[in-house]
Amino acid sequence: MTLFSFRRFFAVLAKEFIQMRRDRLTFGMMMGVPLMQLLLFGYAINTDPKNLPAVAVVAENSNFTRSLLRAMENTGYIRFVSAPVDDATSDRMLRRGEVQFAVHIPVNFAEDIVRGRKPALLVEADATDPVATGNALSALQGLDSAALIHDLKGPLQALQNGEAPFEVQLHKRYNAEGITQYNIVPGLMGVVLTMTMVMMTSLAVTRERERGTMENLLAMPVQPMEVMLGKILPYIVVGYVQVAIIVVAARYLFSVPLVGSLPLLSLAAIIFIAANLAVGFTFSTLSTNQLQAMQMSVFFFLPSLLLSGFMFPFRGMPAWAQILGEALPLTHFLRIVRGILLKGNGWADIWPDLWPILTFLVAAAILALIRYRRTLD
Repeated sequence: MTLFSFRRFFAVLAKEFIQMRRDRLTFGMMMGVPLMQLLLFGYAINTDPKNLPAVAVVAENSNFTRSLLRAMENTGYIRFVSAPVDDATSDRMLRRGEVQFAVHIPVNFAEDIVRGRKPALLVEADATDPVATGNALSALQGLDSAALIHDLKGPLQALQNGEAPFEVQLHKRYNAEGITQYNIVPGLMGVVLTMTMVMMTSLAVTRERERGTMENLLAMPVQPMEVMLGKILPYIVVGYVQVAIIVVAARYLFSVPLVGSLPLLSLAAIIFIAANLAVGFTFSTLSTNQLQAMQMSVFFFLPSLLLSGFMFPFRGMPAWAQILGEALPLTHFLRIVRGILLKGNGWADIWPDLWPILTFLVAAAILALIRYRRTLD
């Protein structure tokens, strides 16, 4: 036999192309994952978010107030999403993450400007994600007398020269020092659970099929729901162990404040774990081998990581990417865990993000039960 035969080489090469054509799922993943990365990194990722939602608490409605709020919007970084509200409403909207900033205009603001008293307006920011607010706060702090150029006329024209006739005070709430660990470490809880729960459970049924034990499972007098619950529940215990490890590490290694209720966090975690396990079980019923199950898990995990707001500011993404992100359970769980740990959010505060995870769980579980094969194909 010759050392190298082009005939044998081309035979093996042709065989691999035929196998690739037959395994359409694997081929689709090889083409789809790079394309998805290109689109997400090229269009969806933005570390300098603009038009961040804000609300104003106005104690005095004057020309100075309207001009100043308009100047803030003209920076391009904030966008007022509602009419002026009261203190309690702005606090609730900040705590729930509905707005990124709350601007407080004090009483007698116009009179103090006219009399040269240099009044101070307060800008409160949800600083749980320092990257999302950093540039916006710098732009707001840089406001000067040009913001009131249309109002400082006549006897007040002298105020256009020199320093601004007002002062901007910044209050970074929930993460005053801008420590990135306060944002990253709680988010790791959702990332780790998504990665491990989906991947491990996706191998549940395919492992039985590849090892030849599927016949024994099918011969047992069990219902699809019983099989799914039997394979999912052990991983819920594993997930809780992971949650406990991350919470302990967050508190004692990274000094992350634990402001909220740990039992409430545990309740949210079990729903999130179950949702990911249901997705993994669905993948196991769709795939024919463990390689395909892992590929599908990666295809689900990658957009979850990039579109959830874990690595990049969620509000910095375009509208279509935010719509996709809202459909992923990790996006909502990150808001829940950060809200509980950093803001002390309660049940009413987390419910707007908890019900989408519950809906996702029900949909994934129904799909998994429908796809579960009771006979060997």
